[in-house]
Amino acid sequence: MKEQFTQYIRDLQDEICTALEKIDGKAKFVEDLWERPGGGGGRSRVLEKGNVFEKGGVSTSTVHGEMPEALKKNMKVEGDTFFACGISLVLHPENPFVPTVHANYRYFEMYNEAGERIDGWFGGGTDLTPYYLFEEDAIHFHKTQKETADKHGTDLYPKFKKQCDDYFRNSHRDESRGIGGTFFDYLKPDGQRTAEDWMAFDMDMGKSFLPGYLPIVEKRMNMPWMDEHRYWQELRRGRYVEFNLVHDRGTLFGLKTNGRTESILMSLPPRVRWDYNVEPKAGTEEAKLVEILKNPKDWV
Repeated sequence: MKEQFTQYIRDLQDEICTALEKIDGKAKFVEDLWERPGGGGGRSRVLEKGNVFEKGGVSTSTVHGEMPEALKKNMKVEGDTFFACGISLVLHPENPFVPTVHANYRYFEMYNEAGERIDGWFGGGTDLTPYYLFEEDAIHFHKTQKETADKHGTDLYPKFKKQCDDYFRNSHRDESRGIGGTFFDYLKPDGQRTAEDWMAFDMDMGKSFLPGYLPIVEKRMNMPWMDEHRYWQELRRGRYVEFNLVHDRGTLFGLKTNGRTESILMSLPPRVRWDYNVEPKAGTEEAKLVEILKNPKDWV
């Protein structure tokens, strides 16, 4: 299973990078192969200063080794060694009307001292972070995920949509990072689905990323924008950074397992600001966005 999923994430990385380079028309991914001191490594790809994407990263990693004590405590597990593989991406477009997007799909196994597999699970999800809200874009993004999830059970999208709303939330500000998507973790065999079922679900959700995001990029990438739109974008990017550094479990996992810092923090935007106590004026498009972030809604 881990070999299957490792091949899947590498193929998906190639597919996504090819599509993003095509739509950008200028920027090319620079590939960086790296090794983890404790075991394993990865393939990081980053593009910068494109026609569409100011910065973006699409990385895969396959790591293994001893379970760090800090990670055992954080995950509340007793495993001796682990294996983890996954693909993670974040794209920061330059145009403030094109949303930032994040996606991650992963598989984890845990072993006892004898090297026997004692646990394993799938996880992942994708979420959209617009700076200006276009409801038709939000509907398209969520509809694509719902239609994909429904093939594996109509109970999945509502559950994982709520988990996304709950997880990607800056609780210290009482607002969501974006308009959500799906988020799932610890998908294990149960009375309804086998490990193979969950793997198929995870893979299909990953394949739905491009159909869910690229049509939005194509629709918004040539919209004219002004300095005030850029200013708002950089303020909102600050909230994105806050979540990644304060709350995100993936960032914590990478740093606590001696992951590659450059690859872990490639999700951070190149230009960002924190001005003191900025509040949008009532009735503006900026205020409309904040209202949705305070009160997540069902889009489909």
